[in-house]
Amino acid sequence: MSRVRLFPETADANARRLVAARGLRALVDGYVSILLPAYLLALGLDSFEVGVLATATLLGSASLALCVGFLTSHFGHRRPLLAAATLMMATGCAFAGVQGFWPLLLVAFVGTLNPSSGDVSVFLPLEHSLLAQSVGDRDRTALYVRYSLAGSLMGAAGTLFAVLPALTAEWLDVSPLRIMQGLFLLYAAIGLANGLIYRQIDESRVPQEGKPSAPLGPSRAIVYRLAALFCIDSFSGGLIVQSMLALWLFQTFGLSVAAAANLFFWTSICSAVSMFAAVPLANRIGLVRTMVFTHLPSSLCLVVIPFVSDLFVVIALLVVRSLLSQMDVPTRNSYVMAVVTPPERPAAASVTSVPRSLASAIGPVIAGYLFLLSGFGWPLLLAGILKSGYDLALLALFSHVRPPEEREAARAKAATSGG
Repeated sequence: MSRVRLFPETADANARRLVAARGLRALVDGYVSILLPAYLLALGLDSFEVGVLATATLLGSASLALCVGFLTSHFGHRRPLLAAATLMMATGCAFAGVQGFWPLLLVAFVGTLNPSSGDVSVFLPLEHSLLAQSVGDRDRTALYVRYSLAGSLMGAAGTLFAVLPALTAEWLDVSPLRIMQGLFLLYAAIGLANGLIYRQIDESRVPQEGKPSAPLGPSRAIVYRLAALFCIDSFSGGLIVQSMLALWLFQTFGLSVAAAANLFFWTSICSAVSMFAAVPLANRIGLVRTMVFTHLPSSLCLVVIPFVSDLFVVIALLVVRSLLSQMDVPTRNSYVMAVVTPPERPAAASVTSVPRSLASAIGPVIAGYLFLLSGFGWPLLLAGILKSGYDLALLALFSHVRPPEEREAARAKAATSGG
């Protein structure tokens, strides 16, 4: 009987550190994505202003990611990661102490706050490029699954923290607002913990040979096409970031913060469980088909949800969507790193993640404005339609562009058939 490994056989110590850092960060992102709209509404902001702040966080993250992605060849991975962890600490402290819209807008833009259940932060291109160099090709997708799995499981646990303001306010005779501010201080503490982990990154393990003179070399055309497609997916995802989805549930169905936290806990668990199927499915049908065939049905769920008036059915559709929508995340990350040369990976991670962050940044402010105008779930409908178009375009344009392990498997199969 084969032993199940916590990490792939070829994964090194850096891989373990990065997965641990991702899990800790997801823990606080999990509750921030739910508490952020409730916190801002408690401060007296309206739906549109909540959307503006969510947009500012994504725009700021994109700007930072663009800078660090192209500076990695000069400064390595460790120092930018340490700087990002320091910024995370400052962000948590500032959000705990600042209350005005304009100061919050500034902190949201320059900080690391994440209004989404996924990771759209400055950490993303740095960790993705380092992960790809911390494992062999055959285990790359399996490592990205573990990285995403850590994010989903810890993010699910984090959503439960969102019930603390309601549960503990009476026990401690403290206002829920103060409890929320305390949770932002916990966010800062996790930034410190991440910094301690990043200090242990061993860059001597990272291959240094063969760096191209330009950040992107032979793979430039593929990376730019992928980035353009990812923008469509991310813009539509920005319309339904978890903070805005929670806001819609609050306003349309009168859902409490505790109930929303419970819902997002289970959807995160479902997303995590589904990732176990990503590797065997990718090995069987390929990375691109895995991305499309799992993501398309989840997009269609979004199209249906706005027309449903029964909360139970809406919750059921959100759960079904969660079982399908995240299997493309580790496969997509693995695919991008596979179709470029190793020296291009930091730049490729930045070029594909930054436009995604910029595109997704537009979504929350549009969603907030639409929610202000109407209780109908227009953002969900638009997101579902656009995501479906992205899935079909990805299949049409990239089904023939195979990563190294798929090309090797095809050659081995051809040799066996010929023999």
